[in-house]
Amino acid sequence: MPAYKAPIRDIRFLMNEVFDYPAHFKTLSNGEAADPDTVDMIIEGAADFCENVLSPLNLSGDEEGCHFKDGEVTTPKGFKEAYDQFVQGGWQGLSYPEEFGGQGLPMSLNLVKSEMMGTANWSFTMYPGLSMGCMNTIMQFGTEEQKNTYMPHLTAGTWSGTMCLTEPQCGTDLGQVKTKAEPAADGTYKITGTKIFISAGEHDLTENIIHIVLARLPDAPPGTKGISLFIVPKFIPTTDGGVGERNPVTCGSIEHKMGIRASATAVLNFDEATGYLIGERNKGLHAMFTFMNTARIGTAVQGVAHAELAFQGALPYAKERMSMRALSGKKDPEKVADAIIHHADVRRMLLTQKAIAEGGRAMIYHAAQLADKMTDALAQGDQAKFDEYDDKLGFYTPILKGFLTELGLEAANHGMQVFGGHGYIKEHGMEQIVRDARISTLYEGTTGVQALDLIGRKVLLTSKGKVVRDYTAEILKFCGTHARNKYMRRFAWDLTKVCAQWNALTVRIMLAARKDRDIVSSASVDYLMFSGYAMMAYYWAQQAAVASAKLASGEGQETPEFYKAKIKLADFYFERLLPRSQGHAEAMVNPSKTMTSLAAEHFSFDY
Repeated sequence: MPAYKAPIRDIRFLMNEVFDYPAHFKTLSNGEAADPDTVDMIIEGAADFCENVLSPLNLSGDEEGCHFKDGEVTTPKGFKEAYDQFVQGGWQGLSYPEEFGGQGLPMSLNLVKSEMMGTANWSFTMYPGLSMGCMNTIMQFGTEEQKNTYMPHLTAGTWSGTMCLTEPQCGTDLGQVKTKAEPAADGTYKITGTKIFISAGEHDLTENIIHIVLARLPDAPPGTKGISLFIVPKFIPTTDGGVGERNPVTCGSIEHKMGIRASATAVLNFDEATGYLIGERNKGLHAMFTFMNTARIGTAVQGVAHAELAFQGALPYAKERMSMRALSGKKDPEKVADAIIHHADVRRMLLTQKAIAEGGRAMIYHAAQLADKMTDALAQGDQAKFDEYDDKLGFYTPILKGFLTELGLEAANHGMQVFGGHGYIKEHGMEQIVRDARISTLYEGTTGVQALDLIGRKVLLTSKGKVVRDYTAEILKFCGTHARNKYMRRFAWDLTKVCAQWNALTVRIMLAARKDRDIVSSASVDYLMFSGYAMMAYYWAQQAAVASAKLASGEGQETPEFYKAKIKLADFYFERLLPRSQGHAEAMVNPSKTMTSLAAEHFSFDY
């Protein structure tokens, strides 16, 4: 298994030179404490914890997996001790209010920490990661009593949280939720039903687990309009904030999975368990979107994490493995063959991994600034500003989740491919990265679901294409700024063409949908992937612009070699990866009939 090394230089380049996080923090009400020295201390502390505590448990956790017996789950050896160190370090409360025991720092710093943790050991990161969505939901929709009851423990990390949506008969279509919530005389509710695929639903890391559960009241209208949200703790909190009697929430089993095997995915049975309404009756789905959007951005980080880890595993092997001679002549003449890194096809795979990891990191770090603005507006009680940034982030979310997880899986597969046959066996750890990455395109909404959310809800229904026009206007402003720059002109021209095409494709699909309603669905994944390649191109152009400016001025924080590598990688992206967008563009505008005209009974004639 590759030994993880935090990419601190790239993290600092993005934070300090591309996105100017120091200036960004000064615009936030909670940004004063995020001074450069504090931020550096957090980055270095997180890197140390991830490299020396979490990374060594990645392979062993996969090999051992979780243990289930009589409703109890035991995590792999070393996980409990690592989690205790996580709690002692105060890492869970990094970006949560000081009144609940947190450090009150901007949310973006928590995301930077989460990226490092996820790359070092995604299975471990699932446990505290699910808690953050639970915390965000309670913070936004909980009563003062609920906040005071749960937030101090969740912020400390001594309690953890989950999201309980999926049931045996429904996943994405939550209108089919059957879990019942019967009102009790004391103002609580009795929750009865079964939830499946509950990440971190049962484990031995914390003294209590707080489940956020979707359920129906007896008089609820059918469909998604009749779903309410409830807090259902594993143990009922006592009046003094301790752990009381066991709630009838039991783990029926845990799943035997392809990957992330050290993360317990539970079947949870609620048998008249005591629940507490959070938010308004029958409006639970709206509140749950707070949780789901948090989880979707977190899953987008997984795409970057697996691309980074696969690259870190493949690069040393490519430099050491000798096979054949380079076509351009001997590179290692004193040896029997050349290192495979000198072969163009191996470089194609390595550069693709690196472009995905560093381009995806840039996309997420900019989205994190929007999340900072959104949470700051919420804290200030500015609903208009909150809605503004929530809408902007809402446009980003399906692209980040859908596009980056698909590319992260591609990068993981490239890591295996660089190793050849050795990548297929366990000892090198590359096949584990592929297995771990595979779930990312499935949970928190499959790629198809993200694609429909993007084009159907965010682009066509909600904004009639305005969200794309606004975003491309931002890109075109960048292009105008750099149009006369001798080096940047080529990037600016390509981006200008892509922006024009993005808007034209949006209009074409909007018009075609008047007669061919299925085209929205048939075009959706191609539209999402086109949007992803266009968006990543913008972030690679930004990195190239900063790198070239720093080289020209000689005033950068990094070495000239670092900046030159950034520019060359931007060249690679624009010449080798961005052209993929044209295949998606051509496919998405074709009529839907090639997908819909074949009768379902004619898909096979053999069975």
